[in-house]
Amino acid sequence: MNVQDFFNQDKIIDLSFFNFENAITAAYYANENLEVQKVNKNFVDFFPVLGNIKNVYFPSVLEQLGVPEEQISQFKSELDKNGKVLIPQILIDIDGKERTFSLLSAKTKNKNFEYLNGVQGQFVDRTAEWELRREREQLYEQSKIDNRIIEEKSTQLENLATRLAKYLSPQIYKSIFEDKQELKNTHSRKNLTIFFSDIIQFTDLTDTMEPEKLANVINSYLSEMSTIAVKSGGTIDKFIGDAIMVFFGDPETDGEVQDALKCLEMAIMMRNRVEELQKHWKKMGVKNGLGVRMGVSTGFCTVGNFGSDLRLDYTVLGSPVNLAARLQSAADRNTILIDENTNNLVNEVVNTQKHNSITPKGFTRPIDTFVLSDFKSDEHKNKRKMLSHSGKRVEINVIDSSDIRAAIKELKNIQEKFEEEYSTDE
Repeated sequence: MNVQDFFNQDKIIDLSFFNFENAITAAYYANENLEVQKVNKNFVDFFPVLGNIKNVYFPSVLEQLGVPEEQISQFKSELDKNGKVLIPQILIDIDGKERTFSLLSAKTKNKNFEYLNGVQGQFVDRTAEWELRREREQLYEQSKIDNRIIEEKSTQLENLATRLAKYLSPQIYKSIFEDKQELKNTHSRKNLTIFFSDIIQFTDLTDTMEPEKLANVINSYLSEMSTIAVKSGGTIDKFIGDAIMVFFGDPETDGEVQDALKCLEMAIMMRNRVEELQKHWKKMGVKNGLGVRMGVSTGFCTVGNFGSDLRLDYTVLGSPVNLAARLQSAADRNTILIDENTNNLVNEVVNTQKHNSITPKGFTRPIDTFVLSDFKSDEHKNKRKMLSHSGKRVEINVIDSSDIRAAIKELKNIQEKFEEEYSTDE
């Protein structure tokens, strides 16, 4: 006689199921044939639509709950194969609301009571957890969308900033994009060195050249002059047709003497670069090449933002500005004409020759002028980088100095091509 014969089967099942009676999960016990023998109160509360399911085949219970056939097959196959099964997400409609449960079931074994050999399991309501998970996934997806939008806007802003940089002097660009303070109509009085240049007989050039060729010539000229101005530390104020205005001493200064010297070095480099590009411009249709005249003056100016709430211009005002423009008009072809103030600051370092005394329009007294030739120091002159070189057999002229690395790469490509084509020649 077996031990189980001395005990009431229902009582033993109740005892074995005791721990599940007050569980917060919906627990069940089924025999080896998967017929439900016992459920706790929460099972009834969770699934009131089922009613009394004692002795009902548990897969049929799952079917009544609307569990998909695929998950029911998974329940049976994993239970047979592994003795246990976990289905983490089962969607069940209860009173018109979809809830999410996980189902954990395992086979039970008992040597003394055969009727305890079956399956115990429980449904765990994970609706809140899965809702939080969905919200988190939605937030994650939204964050990816937001990040993509931010990246697109950042790219747009970078492109805009790049385009704006072409319209602004680097110093002005830096003050706008890096200064956290609000841009105000602030002005100051400073001792500045002003530079003006223009192309001789530019009007005649515009009347004789086709618009496309004229644009190529002027853009080439302005690009080269701007590159030199920026490298020299000058603030490009504006282009007025073919004319260029640059000033030194604001927003950054090295002192009035060094500001003046940097301006003159820039003017000399511009003059030299114009000479280097004469052949190039003649090939573009400028028969007599480009003749440039330059004027430089030094004096106290008012510098700052001028304009309206709709548009501001960072510029300088004062008689030195007018004087630099007049000096430029009075200069000869490819000549740099400077005023007495500038000459007094730099005459120990540069070579100048006394020119005419002129009374420019708007001035009441004569102004002594001087023609700038070059710096006195050979060491200083030898530091300049030439962009044109002539040898016995080869002449090189870099016509676009905006990207020297690209120019060097082109030269290397030409070298490789020559070596490939002429490597077999004696």
